[in-house]
Amino acid sequence: MPDTRLSTESLLAEYETYGTPKESWLIGGEFERHLLTEDGMPLPYEGEPGIRWLLEKLAATGEWKPYREEGHLIALTRPMSSVTLEPGGQFELSGAPFVHIADLEAEAQAFTAEVGQCLAGTGVRQVALGHTPYARIEDIAWMPKGRYVIMRKALAERGALAHNMMKGTCAVQASFDFADEADCARKVRIGMQLGPLTTAMFANSPIVAGRDTGYASFRGHVWTQTDPDRTGFPQAAVDFSYQAWLDYLLDVPLLFRMQNGKWLPGGGQSFRRWMEHGIDGTFPTRDDWELHLTSVFPEVRVKKKIEIRGADAVSFDLAMAFGALFKGLFYCNKTLAQTLDVAARFSEIGTRDERFAVACRDGLAGELGGRRLADWAAEVVQAADEGLGRCDPEDRHYLAPLIRLVEGGESPATAVRANFAKDPRPEAFLDTCLFE
Repeated sequence: MPDTRLSTESLLAEYETYGTPKESWLIGGEFERHLLTEDGMPLPYEGEPGIRWLLEKLAATGEWKPYREEGHLIALTRPMSSVTLEPGGQFELSGAPFVHIADLEAEAQAFTAEVGQCLAGTGVRQVALGHTPYARIEDIAWMPKGRYVIMRKALAERGALAHNMMKGTCAVQASFDFADEADCARKVRIGMQLGPLTTAMFANSPIVAGRDTGYASFRGHVWTQTDPDRTGFPQAAVDFSYQAWLDYLLDVPLLFRMQNGKWLPGGGQSFRRWMEHGIDGTFPTRDDWELHLTSVFPEVRVKKKIEIRGADAVSFDLAMAFGALFKGLFYCNKTLAQTLDVAARFSEIGTRDERFAVACRDGLAGELGGRRLADWAAEVVQAADEGLGRCDPEDRHYLAPLIRLVEGGESPATAVRANFAKDPRPEAFLDTCLFE
């Protein structure tokens, strides 16, 4: 019988099948939000109101199919969309992909309204911040998901702020199509090289544990203190090829695996070693590979689509602008070529770590090489605006709030700080940063 085990060759052959004709390109979005009670604490899993109670109310509409793990309701699914929980109860809609941002917006608005109706009268708020603002991380309960039991131990051994990442952070993400390997390489390179600017433009997490951290994006800083093997800006993304990316993924240490329906620790060896030598006589399956891909968290991630992951959770209008920004950069060939030049020039200033540190600390007000990040961002946003104007005018207006933000030279964190300084009480402050 032929050997059907996974191999580097078989995985690479699969990558070679990826790519989508330009006329079929779509955009997808993932919208996380904190569910915070009137005192600013994350909504617990148990109780009424609670996370499980909320999931049950959503499932009762018949729109969603419930997913349980060991009896715990932990997710909802429907065709092309899902609702999932981050380790501290952060609530995420992973929406369906669409041609136009208006449809992405409509789905996200409908879901946010649906959640709001379920929470009506409870005092629980859907909050758009990159980090939970009041609770101490050690006081936030873990969601009952088996993978988190393993992650909480393994990642804490690799980074001092790993539990902040897991239980405290929220983000907005977007996914994009590519035509072939060369097109994927161009887009991934742009996403990686502009990663610090992405963080600066959407920096929205200065307040943690009831105080100003001094960071515009504490969420961004948290990722630098999580696990360097599976986060950040891998060189395989800058010098992208399918082979280089595959090698990167194969050599990232296993975080967890499943055997007979049970979660097991990865043991520190790479997926490549498991594939070549096995573990206790077992070799990985396609499902094991797909599971491994969910445990690698670089600022840009490539699966069958390109995921841009570097933005804090922000207000609804800026979340849509985030999608519009990269649609304008990626889906117009002329703009794509122009942006490669901007990204290359920006990446020549200092080191990757230095650029990201300035973005996390100072946001758009930061400076590199004597030039403000806001000025670099203005170049990028203008390119995206021109790209949408040429290739998708229907979506161009979604960039307007980001254009205004960049022209003002301040990240969203500036307004967050001002609102917190004006009235730091949760019942007042949280109403200034709702996901709406």
